[in-house]
Amino acid sequence: MKKNKSLLLLLTFVLAIGTLLSACGSNDNASSGGNNGTNTGGNTGEATETLAADQTLRINLSAEPPTFDPGQAQDSQANTVLNLMYEGLTRIDDSGQAVPAAAEKWEVDGTKYTFHLRQGATWSNGDPVTAEDFVFAWERVLSPKTDPAPPYAYQLYYIKGAKEYNEGTLTDFNEVGVKAIDANTLEVNLEAPTPYFLGLTSFYTFFPVHQSVKEDPKWAVNKDKMVVNGEFTLTTWDKGQTIELTKNDKYWDKESIKLNTINMSLVESGATELASYKNGELDRAGHPNGEIPTDQIPIVKNELKDEFHVKGIASTYYYQFNVTAKPFDNEKIRRAFAMSLSRQDLVEKVSLGGQIPAYGFVPPGIEGADGEFRSEHADSEYFQENYDEAKKLLEEGMKEEGYTKLPEVTLIYNTSEGHKKVALAIADMWKNNLGVDVKTENQEWGVFLSNRRNLDYQIARAGWTADYSDPMTFLDLWTSNSGNNDIGFKNAEYDKLIEEAKATDDVKVRDEKFSQAETLLVKDNMAILPLYYYTNVSLVKPYLKNVVVDYSGAVDYSRAYLLEH
Repeated sequence: MKKNKSLLLLLTFVLAIGTLLSACGSNDNASSGGNNGTNTGGNTGEATETLAADQTLRINLSAEPPTFDPGQAQDSQANTVLNLMYEGLTRIDDSGQAVPAAAEKWEVDGTKYTFHLRQGATWSNGDPVTAEDFVFAWERVLSPKTDPAPPYAYQLYYIKGAKEYNEGTLTDFNEVGVKAIDANTLEVNLEAPTPYFLGLTSFYTFFPVHQSVKEDPKWAVNKDKMVVNGEFTLTTWDKGQTIELTKNDKYWDKESIKLNTINMSLVESGATELASYKNGELDRAGHPNGEIPTDQIPIVKNELKDEFHVKGIASTYYYQFNVTAKPFDNEKIRRAFAMSLSRQDLVEKVSLGGQIPAYGFVPPGIEGADGEFRSEHADSEYFQENYDEAKKLLEEGMKEEGYTKLPEVTLIYNTSEGHKKVALAIADMWKNNLGVDVKTENQEWGVFLSNRRNLDYQIARAGWTADYSDPMTFLDLWTSNSGNNDIGFKNAEYDKLIEEAKATDDVKVRDEKFSQAETLLVKDNMAILPLYYYTNVSLVKPYLKNVVVDYSGAVDYSRAYLLEH
């Protein structure tokens, strides 16, 4: 009974926190963050409020989403748009709870979930949304024939038989634990109790996909072929210029959607975005979808006090090593690079957004056994900054590899003024503290993602945001079969710890497995280079209401509205 009570408490917490985002790989600037589930801009419904006649929201995306296929997406920009175009079985409301969305209700019986879809809910072309649409979408994600392989397929491994089907050892999808009982009833059977599964169904990899895409592999890059079930439809996609969404008049709850249009400029420059905000051309600037230049943060904090927002979020900014590429196939060399940086100088002099130096991967704000995981397991246990020790380790690593001179090293980062400043500052620290010259290289977002995915790099900038409030959303990233593991790290002991954590509902056992896994990842192997835990910095016009940013930093504009101004 005590064990069941612990599980119930964990389930209640996870559902209360929920998730809006993909823990998706973030392309956010160095000072990203959120508002912990509060309503940005203040009150959401006072009697004195008067709606603006023109309900057009204007925001900026600092990178163009490579795809709008929910099964292929893996970045924060696509997440922002997909959450407006599609709706999963659940969504996360402004209090952080998983609430009915495409499913109007459900029953949970141990590892069996029965979802009842809304009768009358339709796709944007008028077709009914059915349970079979979810089965179709999930089979696309899991099919070993899907090309390219969906990066988030492993998020469906909680479903019975999903992993085996994805790996090809099970060939009949009818044996996977998801089936349409009838047009409006979806049954899902899990491998083991998963307290955060309801929150996961709000994540874009779990979104339904219209079956018209079966014979059209290019549908997700053509606005005229996208059939969606969410609050907005994609009506304009001028590559490199703008994306425009229009209210979906087929959406089942269209009466609650006040915005008519969301106009998204596609501008990589944070300085341009900030200027546009100040000129009244944008209603919101900053993260997670935009950027405020780091050197301007202290200025706008004073100039625009009532519009400036900064919050800590469950997100980590780090550099990742390609552990299969020289010279970073040597653990001592990786450790030398990690130990030769001053993270305090980085957050105080470069990123300037109140970030917290990081020495682990799981950020504050993620639940552990009795409190926050990060409080229970101090990241200071993993390694310490020590320039003299770093030089010693570098010499030892070079000797092991037979180097008289370290091979040329290049650090890649995606286009962003913030990322550039961080990269230059870190390269300078490596030069001064370690005696190593590192070349820095800016890459366009799509190219950058492709190079990371193909292990075509040595060191790369990265960011990870929670998909749900559990250490699993960070630590299962580095299993050998994870589609988002783009560092080449494969460790059988690590895989075993994650599988053991998935297989138990004992919160203390799970917590210990997670601690051992993070120790293996960082302390024992230094497979990644933690830098700091994110904050979210944004500017919001006082007339923009009900923009919801959750604990992870994910943003939901669907229920936003504009007041007369």
